Amino acid sequence: MTSKVTYLGDLRTSSIHLQSGSEIISDAPLDNNGKGEAFSPTDTVANALASCMMTVMGIKARDLNVDFTGSTAAVTKIMQAEPRRISAIEIVFDMNVSTDDKTKTILERTAMTCPVFLSLNTEIDKRISFNWK
Repeated sequence: MTSKVTYLGDLRTSSIHLQSGSEIISDAPLDNNGKGEAFSPTDTVANALASCMMTVMGIKARDLNVDFTGSTAAVTKIMQAEPRRISAIEIVFDMNVSTDDKTKTILERTAMTCPVFLSLNTEIDKRISFNWK
């Protein structure tokens, strides 16, 4: 088992990662009867994509002796009304490293192979861009 999710009431859940004990609180968003006081479940999906892409780039960057510590990703989730689902995820990476074009291409292509990217429904428009220092 990976995690345990507990419904706390009032459209809020607590998810405990069993190996580490880390907790994620989620709330229903404002546009779906919630308070929006924490990540919504669909927010965590969009965020997971950026986090996963950063992680696999980090693995490849380490192999290439490239340090992009301090790089960021701005994530925007776009919802569709009928049926209610994520229709698009926009991610803008600001890469805090100056490197050659070959390395940039390797890292960008690596990002597109992350498990979350490959697991998301192909109907979700993934708008990914990279800004290099």
